[in-house]
This record gives sequence, C-alpha cells and structure tokens, in this order.
Amino acid sequence: MRRRCVPSDMIFLRNIRIGVWGICFFLLVCTVRSQPITGIWKGKMGSSRVELKLVRKGDSLTGTSYYYDSKDDYRRYAVKGYFDDRAMDVVWWDDVLLEDHTFRRIIGSGPGDALMAVADFNCPGEGIMKMDGKSSLRDNEQKGNKDLHLVKGPNDPVFPDEWDFVLDNYAYSVSNPGIIDSIERIAFAPAPVPAGYEEAPLPAMARMKNRPVGQPETSVFPESSLPGKSVPDPIVRREPEKELPAVPVPALTNEQKFNSRTKILQTVIPVKGDSIELRFYDNAEIDGDSIAVFLNGRMLREHILLSDRAYSFKIPVIDLQADNELVMVAENLGTIPPNTSLMVAVVGDKKYEAHLQSTEGSSALVRLVKP
Repeated sequence: MRRRCVPSDMIFLRNIRIGVWGICFFLLVCTVRSQPITGIWKGKMGSSRVELKLVRKGDSLTGTSYYYDSKDDYRRYAVKGYFDDRAMDVVWWDDVLLEDHTFRRIIGSGPGDALMAVADFNCPGEGIMKMDGKSSLRDNEQKGNKDLHLVKGPNDPVFPDEWDFVLDNYAYSVSNPGIIDSIERIAFAPAPVPAGYEEAPLPAMARMKNRPVGQPETSVFPESSLPGKSVPDPIVRREPEKELPAVPVPALTNEQKFNSRTKILQTVIPVKGDSIELRFYDNAEIDGDSIAVFLNGRMLREHILLSDRAYSFKIPVIDLQADNELVMVAENLGTIPPNTSLMVAVVGDKKYEAHLQSTEGSSALVRLVKP
C-alpha cells in the first residue's frame, strides 16, 4: 500500500484552521453559558411591577431595575449581583438610585427603599426561563419581604436605555468587554437634576413664617431704608468669654460604636458549603487602621490591626442564618483617615472582594446570603 504524503505547509494550515475553530467554539460556549441569565426580565415583586435588565460579567451581574406603575411613574436603580450557573442561584441588589419619577409610593419614598433579591433560575419548558424567590429591603432584610416572580422575555423593553445595545449585541459585547465597562460607568451615574428644579432661597415672607417660636417679628426691610429714617449702627459690648475646664470624654467601647454608627451596605456575598473564610488587609497605605468585626450584632473579633498581610478566620456556614449582617467597625482612623480595608471572602472555589470604608460616623456592612 502506498502511503499518502501530506506537505508540511498543508499540515500547518490545517492546524491553524483547527485553532481558529477551537477559539470560536470557546467563545460560543462562553456566550451560550452567559446568555440565559443575560436579558430583560419582567414580572412582579409582591404587587409591584418590575423590569430588570441583567448582563453577566463572569460570575458577576450588572444592569438596571425599574419599579413602575406606568411609563411616567417609575423608579430606576443601577443593580449589581452574582450568578452561580451550577447551582442556578441568582442574587442581586439595587446599588444606586438613578431616577425617581414616582407620583405615589410604589416601593417606598427614597433611596433607603432599595431592594435585594435571592432567586432560583429555572427552565420549566422549552424556551421558558423564570426566576422565583424572595425580595426584601436591601438595608434591612426583616422588612419589605415579598415573593418574586420574573420571566425572561424578548428584548422589547418598557424603558429603553443604554443597556439595550449590550443586550441586542451580547456576543459582540462579550468579545469586547470594554463596551460593558463603558456602559456601566455611564449607567451608574445618577441623572442630573432637571433645569428649574434647583432649590431656591425662601422668599422674605416665607422666612418670616418660618422664624423660631418666641422670636419677635421684624420687618423684612431694614429700618434705615424706610423714608425719613436713619438709624445708626448699634454698639455691642461683649464680655470676654471664660474658658471652661476641659472635661475628659470616656472612650466608647466597640459595642457602643457598633450601636451608634450608621451601617452602610458595601456588597452582598452568596455563601454555601461548609465554611466561609474572611481575610482582611489594609486597602491603602499602612497607617495603623484597626477594626472590630460583628456578625448579626455579636462581636466576632476586635483589635484587628490591618496590614499588607491577611488577618483571616473562618465562619461555619451551618452557624449562619439565611441572611446575615457582617459589620466592620473602625476602632480608629489611623494616621490617614478614613479607615479603609480590603476584605476577601473565600467561598468554596470562589473569591469575592469588598473594599470597605469606615469612619467615626459610619460602619461598613456586608450581607452574607444563603441562596
């Protein structure tokens, strides 16, 4: 039998074609895996109508949410979240209030009514994709609990916006991630205040009506400006102020700092498995920042001195509730305020980073959620 010889240049070209097809297949697989969660979702949270636009970036989600009664009566947020395509768990939350055009109370009356949702992604039939779960207030999981039911529909949004280009050209956007990043920067900027809505000074008569109780009424116009009146400037004699002796203020305990300071949500992390490992670093110049860590109101650690080396400990997942509040309280502000830290949460084979900032008036809050 005569063996067929193949020129080396033909082998080289064949290998190139195989390589190109391999790259195309990899991009296709990545796009297909990302595509189900990416899109426009419509439905209800409780009795509120919702339009949710989600775009997947790796394990993370970005996009926008609309809560509405009509096209002219709505509230819009920029959203962030996570998606686990193995367990089919979805977590997202309202991150920044972008627009508020509500005529009456739909979800609430301000940014404090931002929501967080935990849902299961499921496909009950061919071409049908649903998300079912629960929602609550983002900053207080005990309030606003509602059932959540959303269905993925065609790309015909009730509210057209900048995300529609990404959703209509998702395969192109995946191969050009800079597009998603650029639109995210635009979308996460709150809309400017319309002209004519700037706060104006109170008129003179309104200032008179708002005077403190017990204060005598005075003319809006100075007396010297009235016809025939000339009033000299009064001479005011003031006694020298006496310095009071300084009274030492007792230092607050970490528990008192925890209870008295405002807690500001930084991020939401889905947890599962046996344990979650938390690692804390100083997120800026090493300047002596130290923190205390609270879980659901109970102090876990204190006097954690932040540096470029991780301070780490583990929390058994079985000890966690369905929704948990992890709070970082600044014990001091270091030599360069504010107190800044980087927290890395290791959950199974995934890592989640959170850049935290705490001051004498606020503490950083991270929610740990069991999907």
